[in-house]
Amino acid sequence: MKILSNFSLKHLNTFGIDASADRYIFYTSEDELKHIIDSDQIRDVPILILGGGSNLLFVSNFNGVVLHSGIQGIEKIQENNQEVIIKVGAGVVWDHLVNWSVENGFYGLENLSIIPGNVGAAPVQNIGAYGVEVKDVIEKVEGLYLNDASHFVIPGNECQFDYRQSIFKTSLKGEVVITNVYFRLKKQPGFILDYGSLVDEVNKLGETTLENVRQAVIKIRQSKLPDPEEFGNAGSFFKNPVISFTQFLNLQKSFPEIPHFILGKNSLVKIPAGWLIEKCGWKGKSIGNAGVHHKQALVLVNLGNASGNEIVELAERIENDVFYAFSIKLEREVNVVG
Repeated sequence: MKILSNFSLKHLNTFGIDASADRYIFYTSEDELKHIIDSDQIRDVPILILGGGSNLLFVSNFNGVVLHSGIQGIEKIQENNQEVIIKVGAGVVWDHLVNWSVENGFYGLENLSIIPGNVGAAPVQNIGAYGVEVKDVIEKVEGLYLNDASHFVIPGNECQFDYRQSIFKTSLKGEVVITNVYFRLKKQPGFILDYGSLVDEVNKLGETTLENVRQAVIKIRQSKLPDPEEFGNAGSFFKNPVISFTQFLNLQKSFPEIPHFILGKNSLVKIPAGWLIEKCGWKGKSIGNAGVHHKQALVLVNLGNASGNEIVELAERIENDVFYAFSIKLEREVNVVG
């Protein structure tokens, strides 16, 4: 366990915002976390649960305690000829888990390659990409309540998963800390390739294998998304909005080319937020040190020493323009802190 005061968080958030925390606590086990909760170290003060820092935007210093999980480990719990259940520590880097699953011949996570962040944040956000959401493979989530350090286990089907949504962002927000996530992965092929250009990229690599699907996803993502080491960013800044089928039909009259994904029984339609933003002329544009990436309009970037407020100002300008043009309200994926 490590406890530090007035600790800089600049290298612990992928936007690279220079913010600090009154106190920073790094723990490596559930027992250490229980000790922290049982002590007076976090009583009656604001608490921020930090994972990989890939979904945060600091607009000021954090006047409270940052809890940062370093819980590691990938362990097989159950296994048969068809599937395997694994237990993974919240502090494991997400893509390390995906790589491990591919190397071991386990199916289910390959479409989620190189999503930034740690395992503990995956169920909170219900991360997803290329037709797959992590809810599809989560068996259960466990952790501790912050008020009394009691242990909880929530089955995956009780986590209230929805598009970029879960119980950990609603009724349990600020109430719990995730320590381990259990995944149920397949041992037989079950690829999902009918999203975007994924199948074409896989075919370019030859046979449809776990490794080739992973490499295809990596190639596509790297071609569109900036490296946080070069330009600070949090990946997709906005959610893809979901609108009614009636609203979509009205929009389609003015914009026949509007890309869309029909959900359910033709009642809802998902529209790519990046297309809406690009249509409003924001792709590649900037305000001060905050900009919209020139390859993917869904990504806001720190062009160099941007403040969190500069990025928020840019986001608000984009939101206003999209609403004016399409009557669609963009919702942020990124959590603004401060």
